[in-house]
Amino acid sequence: MSDAESFFDSNVLLYLLSADAEKADRAEVLLARSGAISVQVLNEFTTVAVRKFGLSFAEAREMLGTIRTVCVTHPLTIEHHDKGSEIAERYGFSFYDSVIVASALLAGCNVLYSEDLQHQQVIEKRLTVINPFAKP
Repeated sequence: MSDAESFFDSNVLLYLLSADAEKADRAEVLLARSGAISVQVLNEFTTVAVRKFGLSFAEAREMLGTIRTVCVTHPLTIEHHDKGSEIAERYGFSFYDSVIVASALLAGCNVLYSEDLQHQQVIEKRLTVINPFAKP
C-alpha cells in the first residue's frame, strides 16, 4: 500500500506506546507500510503521549520524528475545517473525527485506519474506515 492510500488516526498510532503487545505490533506493521497523517494527528498523539503515557515532550517529539519519517504529514487548512464541518453534519461524527476524515479525503487516501469510527464504513464512496484491531 502506498503512502497515498492509507491515513492513520492518532488512536492507532498511540498503540505503539501501549502495553498491549498485540495491538502495538499490529500498529507497527501498518506503519511500516507508510501512509499519511495530519498535523492534527501529531497534536493528538503528543497530548495523549504526555498526559496518559507519561512521556516527556522530548520523548514524544522523538517518537513522532520516527513516525514522520515513514508518513507524509499534511497541514491543516481552512479547507480541512470546512470539509470537516460538512462531514460532521452529514455523518454525525464528532467534529475532531470529521476533520481527520476530511484530512484523509483531501490527502487522496482510500483507507483510514481508526478505532473511533464504524469498521468498514465507506465515506463519500471512496474512503473506507478500517479498525485494524477489529476481530473478524
